[in-house]
Amino acid sequence: MTAVFTEKAATPQPAFWYGLPHGYLPLDLDPPLEQVMALVEQILALPSAVRDRAEDVLRFYAGVLALLNERNVQGCAVGLHPDDGGGFTSSVLTVSTVTTDGVPAKVVLARLARAPAEQAPERSIRPLELPCGTGFVAAETRRTVAPGRPRAEGEALREETVWQGTVAATGPGTSDIVVVQLVTSATELADDYLDVLLGVAHTLSFIDPARGKASGGDGSAGSDSADGSAPSPFG
Repeated sequence: MTAVFTEKAATPQPAFWYGLPHGYLPLDLDPPLEQVMALVEQILALPSAVRDRAEDVLRFYAGVLALLNERNVQGCAVGLHPDDGGGFTSSVLTVSTVTTDGVPAKVVLARLARAPAEQAPERSIRPLELPCGTGFVAAETRRTVAPGRPRAEGEALREETVWQGTVAATGPGTSDIVVVQLVTSATELADDYLDVLLGVAHTLSFIDPARGKASGGDGSAGSDSADGSAPSPFG
């Protein structure tokens, strides 16, 4: 397991921690202005033959950041893993929160769990007990707009089939719900990516891991281990 834990400390965001699996690179959702300006200067200095493409990538990156921040995403990581054909598969992991506005988090969680079954019966959904508390896991295969832009003016946006897995959970000491989502176009590897998603969900904690280590524990909520340690789901 990658020895990285992510904390969003800016108020009024809740504090929670989770582990990243091997092969996932965190995306900076709030890059410093100096870093952005340096990137723009590098792109402007590129040869004209590649500058347009680089500008497209920068616009796409800026659009993704705006969308993620608008949806209260507090963590995002891109995964790249080799496949059997000599290439690689990609996936995107996001962690966000749902505020409950004074309603008990478990009540909101139950509503969220019912919604997919009522709106899209083909989605699979089941309860999930995590070290941090109660939750559910849902999975579906669906069509969505593919990254990029139309090849020609007036051409429809290209679509692709993706697998999407979602874990929503809450725990003691928080009034919000944490939502962990994993999306990949490698639908044939859905079972493997579901294991990755569940592995991340099992590292989710509302207790600072540093506090747990200081007290001899593993830093995750709800652990009943006699020696205060728990095996990592990523080995």
